[in-house]
Amino acid sequence: MSQTWFESVAVAQRRAQKRLPRSVYMALVAGAQSGRTLSENLTAFDQLGFAPHVAGASGARELATTIMGRQISLPVIISPTGVQAVHPDGELAVARAAAARGTAIGLSSFASKPIEQVVQANPAVFFQVYWAGSKQRIAERLERAKAAGASGLILTLDWCFDHSRDWGSPAIPQQMNLRTAVRLAPRALARPRWFIAWTKAGGPPDLTVPNVATAADQRIPTFFQAYAEWMQTPPPSWEDVAWLRQQWDGPFMVKGITRIDDARRAVEIGASAISVSNHGGNNLDGTPATIRVLPAIAEEVGDRVEVLLDGGVRRGSDVVKALALGAKAVMIGRAHLWGLAAAGQSGVENVLDIFRDGIDATLRALASSSVTDLSAEHVIVPAGFQLRLGSDAGSPSPSGGT
Repeated sequence: MSQTWFESVAVAQRRAQKRLPRSVYMALVAGAQSGRTLSENLTAFDQLGFAPHVAGASGARELATTIMGRQISLPVIISPTGVQAVHPDGELAVARAAAARGTAIGLSSFASKPIEQVVQANPAVFFQVYWAGSKQRIAERLERAKAAGASGLILTLDWCFDHSRDWGSPAIPQQMNLRTAVRLAPRALARPRWFIAWTKAGGPPDLTVPNVATAADQRIPTFFQAYAEWMQTPPPSWEDVAWLRQQWDGPFMVKGITRIDDARRAVEIGASAISVSNHGGNNLDGTPATIRVLPAIAEEVGDRVEVLLDGGVRRGSDVVKALALGAKAVMIGRAHLWGLAAAGQSGVENVLDIFRDGIDATLRALASSSVTDLSAEHVIVPAGFQLRLGSDAGSPSPSGGT
């Protein structure tokens, strides 16, 4: 067994912490403000139990499913996360790992690698976009994603760019000049393996242009000014979302749904999929755990749109709980980044193997032969656990289950 192998996502996280400079590691683990939503995403899964059968387990279990027109070997896909510079290969390593394990990758529009290279590494790429800039500029970025071969589009709406964190927000340099390099040298040298890896790669990532810059983007010369453009763009209306859907003739996901009424609107504008998401606790702190609001949303729209979940997924058993409560698949963010930081491409493959093994073991214990057979009867849901936000009653209401 390889010395770089790890047996759980928690171990990958500990190895990432040892390898990364503190500021880089904190950027991965910190949530908005007090971190209440980040914590809630994790603890909510622990409140759910299982109701296993003791006999009749299938000799083989089917984990494959289809998401946004792509057949994937397990119901876990990589969530889009910006600037995966915890390792020099960044999104390319993640894309190759996902391809090797038969699944798809969401690619952030603020990634550190060009979309053309990522699609070449893994054809199953869902390009993620923010509502930033004019409609013309947004359409130009979609055209480049289409030309590159992106399989689908993810519109992320669950992000308010809240800088306030009780543990502090690590500063990211806009340009790695000599002065900045000298200032950051002590932090980098404290993690020699990370420093040597980046030195061999020719230095830190170039954040001087967005990864999907077009000719029209020349007036936005830096990654950070691309963020500024997003912040200065008024949030989209549902009419804007409908317009964006019309510009993309392939699978289309709306990410950031936590309310039933928003889920209905996403279906009305023609979304192929929705992600029940609170941006991993990096959006509005105080938003409930996604697993709490998933069942009501899946019950309302699950027969008309593919429902995914992200937030707090750390084990294969978490995936099974999400599928039993109505999700078709989950998206993982921090988990794959810790694998990437710990061991590059092989670390991401390791994380995906952990999820695959955990899903398979849980299905076996439940005597279930396929991820498509899972239902609420396989889990124990405490009274008051589930939440209905944006229901017909017009106000959030708790609901229990068994």
